Amino acid sequence: MMNFDRHRRLRSSAAMRDLVRETHLNKDDLIMPVFVDANITGKTEISSMPGVFQFGIDSVLDEIDEIVKLGVKSVIMFGLPDHKDEVGTGAWEDDGIVQQAIRLIKKNYPELIVIADTCLCEYTSTGHCGVVKDGEVLNDESLTYITKTAVSQVKAGADIIAPSNAMDGYVASIRAGLDEAGFINTPIMSYAVKYASSFYGPFREAADSSPEFGDRKGYQMDPANRLDAMREVLSDEKEGADFVMVKPSMAFLDVMREIKNHTVLPLVAYNVSGEYSMIKAAAQNGWIDEDKIVQETLVGMKRAGADLIITYFAKDVAKRINEGENF
Repeated sequence: MMNFDRHRRLRSSAAMRDLVRETHLNKDDLIMPVFVDANITGKTEISSMPGVFQFGIDSVLDEIDEIVKLGVKSVIMFGLPDHKDEVGTGAWEDDGIVQQAIRLIKKNYPELIVIADTCLCEYTSTGHCGVVKDGEVLNDESLTYITKTAVSQVKAGADIIAPSNAMDGYVASIRAGLDEAGFINTPIMSYAVKYASSFYGPFREAADSSPEFGDRKGYQMDPANRLDAMREVLSDEKEGADFVMVKPSMAFLDVMREIKNHTVLPLVAYNVSGEYSMIKAAAQNGWIDEDKIVQETLVGMKRAGADLIITYFAKDVAKRINEGENF
């Protein structure tokens, strides 16, 4: 008898494969993005993201109710305001669309974790993530408005602040602002590793946040860089981040694994709009099995080190888990 390793012994049946499975995706791992739009009533489907909607303040609780009933315990909120200006005033107004939505959600679903995306791009007339002067996005001046936005979101009831603006020092500024306002226990989920990616295309429609000129390569990261990601994470940890994120995810699994090997903070993967839309489009054309591809994709992120995943597939995955499917 030849002597060699028989790896197939542990693959001999579905029960055996389940027994030795190394990586699992649970409902607790999922965070569902929610878009709330001050300019609409009801809901409007986002054409480039089939199955994802913008909600008016009158209908957002319908979406939240479905999310909660499925067992998803966290959402991240994005807002489309009724006006824009050069500094993004709508981002920090007490009656801003996100602030209204957060108050409404926390009143009706106090146990749901509500994460507030903290950026100016949806609110500025330029579409940039900070204040612009003479064609340049100003870093330090932008921190003032980003911090005001974070404080206003927490006052409205946000459980976690998730700054996505990619300005240097934003974690330190927000941490100082929250502490000064008495919110010392509010965590910061930093978009620490945010690449200047083409995978964000559909989101720009969803959040009406395309820049009016130029691009965001001056403040978001070059997709070719790996060590740059580590520097960003180390800075945000030092400044007081409680979570760190990698965005996008599918093309940056190597970065995610390296960060996980060097941080003790919870690691978040953002399965972004372009990643979602590619799978949806291919599935609608009959080229792939959507359910199986989604499973491989999200489990791959978990295997790479993600503790949590922000994904537009969160409701779909929760339904399948509720039906007994093993992720």
